[in-house]
Order: sequence, then structure tokens, then C-alpha cells
Amino acid sequence: MTIDLNAVTAIDVHVHVQIDDSGRTASPPALTAAMAAYFGSSEPPRTVDATAHYYRERKMAAVVFTVDATTNLGHAPNSIDDLAAGAHRNADVLIPFGSVDPLQGEAAVEEARRQVGELGVRGFKFHPSVQGFDPSADEFDPLWSTIEELGVPIIVHTGQTGAGAGTPGGWGFRLSLSNPMLLDDVAARHPDLQVIMAHPSVPWQDEALSIATHKLNTWIDLSGWSPKYFSPALVRAARTYLKHKMLFGSDMPALTPDRWLNDVQTLEFPADVHEMIVKQNAARLLGLS
Repeated sequence: MTIDLNAVTAIDVHVHVQIDDSGRTASPPALTAAMAAYFGSSEPPRTVDATAHYYRERKMAAVVFTVDATTNLGHAPNSIDDLAAGAHRNADVLIPFGSVDPLQGEAAVEEARRQVGELGVRGFKFHPSVQGFDPSADEFDPLWSTIEELGVPIIVHTGQTGAGAGTPGGWGFRLSLSNPMLLDDVAARHPDLQVIMAHPSVPWQDEALSIATHKLNTWIDLSGWSPKYFSPALVRAARTYLKHKMLFGSDMPALTPDRWLNDVQTLEFPADVHEMIVKQNAARLLGLS
């Protein structure tokens, strides 16, 4: 079973699965509560099967993941093995991405190989601020080289984050680690690695647009912000010269796909551009078309 592109209206490339069947959560409970308060989200955490049901009802497909920030948070995430298995059970609507903790060095490299080889993940999700690492640092090159060799893309958080927002010291998370210019270094050194810069990269939107223009192997996912609040430069790029590199993402449960797809109508994209952004670009990147 695989995703039938004719049966889905959109592919959401940015969906968090925050809890597994055992009740283990992606983040420490206090951090999860702080993020929900910041976003004003009333969406409950969903298991992978509940997530599949949610997207199947909407005739959408979704890339699902968690984030392994074990070292920086002192908290192991919900089970990536269970997430991948659940996505395979629901392969008509879900595409599993893995995650490894870059601060674990060689163990992270081996875990990346295991997740692709044994679990069948189709890419990886990283959050430099939450995971506490500089993606441009030489010490992480072996990890990027391995993922490049494995032939799967990475989604990397960029810009401001709701994680820790509004708390003293922002939970200790450094926004500077999520400057997209750090990913320009990664894309330059690993030209066969597809790098998805997640979110409008506030306050570095122009930097992200420059990278996506310059590096063939870079993309932008538009998750985490209502399209009503996109900068004029981002809207112009999505409408014209970068329309083939823009990807619909919601950031569920922080922002729902229903809200995103409703609000994007206010931008009045031409029908062909809208179709590229909400489905066709992701299908091409993920090898579904």
C-alpha cells in the first residue's frame, strides 16, 4: 500500500506525533504545556494511528515525525520505532521521518542507518535550537554525509521557535542555532542532500529565500505560521520564482492543516501554483510522483 496521489488533495510535510501508545511524550510535559499555551492550541496530542485517522478524514497525506533531543532535554522522545511502524500500517496517508540526536556523535550516525535500513523512514527531522547543536559545525559532517549517502531528505527547523517561548531564558534554547544560513553551509558541502528549511524563517526570511534561490538542493516548508502573516517577500517568491520549491506544512498540532489551507486562500495564488505548493512539489521531492 502506498499513497495514491489522485486520492489526496494535499501533502502536509510537517506533522508532529507527540505521544506513543505507551504514553511517552516527545518533550517533557512542562515544555509541551508551555508550547500549547504559546500557540493557543487546543489540539490534543495524537498517536500515530489517531494522526492517520485525522488526515484520512481530510483526504490528505502527511509526513510524520518526532524530535530526538535526549541529550539537551534529558528526556527521550516518544518511540520512533512505534511511529515508523504506525506509519507503515497507515501507508495510504502517512510518510515516516526519523530523528536522531546529533549530540550522540557516532551513535547518531549508526542510528540514522538503522532507522532507514530497518524502520524504513523516508527522511529525518532536526531542530537545532531544541537539540542544542550548530548544523554547520564540522563535527556533524559525518551525520550529514551518512544521510546524503542514504538518499533521504532532512527537514530542519529554522527561525523563531514556539518551543520555550515565553519562559525565563526561553528554556535555554538559542535561536541563533536556527539561523538558516547555518544550513547554507550544509547544503554547500553536501550537494546531494535535500535540505528542507522548515517554517518562514523569522527573522531571517530573506536569508532563507536567498539560500533556496542559490542552492538547487534546498526547499522551504511553509509551516508554523498562518499564510496571512507571511512576509511580502515570501509571498512573492512562492507565487513566482520559488513556486517549485515551496511546500505546504501545518506544524500540527500547533497549527492545523484546516487553518493553514483556509488562510492560504487569502493570498489568491493561481490554481497551478496552489497545486504545486500543497501537493505536487512534495510528491516530487518524496518520490511519490
